[in-house]
Amino acid sequence: MAPPSTTLVQDHVALAEIELCGELIIAASAADGERLSSDRIDEVLKVAVERSSHQG
Repeated sequence: MAPPSTTLVQDHVALAEIELCGELIIAASAADGERLSSDRIDEVLKVAVERSSHQG
């Protein structure tokens, strides 16, 4: 059996995903309704939706 590794490997993507999940859990626990709206989820996750303006 191989000895346990003492090297700490950090997966920055996984850590970021865990942090975002935590932010969603906090937002959901503070929400009045049963679900967060798509707009609120985008706000919590800091998703910027690019919208083009249509003229005329």
